[in-house]
Amino acid sequence: MKASLVVDEGFIYEEETHLTVLKTSLFFANDGFTVYDCKGKLVFRVDSYGPDARDRGEHVLMDTHGRCLLTVRRKRPSLHHRWEGFPGEGINVRQPMFSVRRSSIIGRCSVTVEVYENGGEEYQIEGNFAQRSCTIYDATNNESVAKIRRKVDASTNVLLGKDVFFLSVKPGFDGAFAMGLVLILDQINGVDDDDDDDIHVIERAAQVEPVIED
Repeated sequence: MKASLVVDEGFIYEEETHLTVLKTSLFFANDGFTVYDCKGKLVFRVDSYGPDARDRGEHVLMDTHGRCLLTVRRKRPSLHHRWEGFPGEGINVRQPMFSVRRSSIIGRCSVTVEVYENGGEEYQIEGNFAQRSCTIYDATNNESVAKIRRKVDASTNVLLGKDVFFLSVKPGFDGAFAMGLVLILDQINGVDDDDDDDIHVIERAAQVEPVIED
């Protein structure tokens, strides 16, 4: 894989890595996401969701020690639901590293990721995030760099709820960058209300492809 945006080199894996993402309840303060590796070790967390959040248009991705890796913030006004990603915490003195936007303001559409630091680096996100079935592609070669899939409990063969899903990251692609895109997709899609007004990225495949954890 060619060089890509790096939020933190510590989350670039040498082999394909399956992270389990848990979206926590929205009925309590300091909730959001927790992310675990295949051994059950905490990798990322997001605490900025909930009724007491300082700004629902800004969310911070942290590592297991609470170190701020990435801040994503909605750019207003924006008909395309544009979001930007900044290194660390806060945006006052930093330039954005990347932006994410819907490719169209109407109908189902793909999501475009533009990287500012590396000229020409761009990604497309296609699928249905509301169903936890979408793929992040390198736009230059159409190569898959990360996937989001439903998770199946291996012991019971039961498909788990949408609040628990896999984020599979290909070798050489930054897992922190991938998780930052998940945060933005969650906000763009508004998946908590499963109605016709939800925004979905365009579906490349018609079916959901669940993943069974070994």
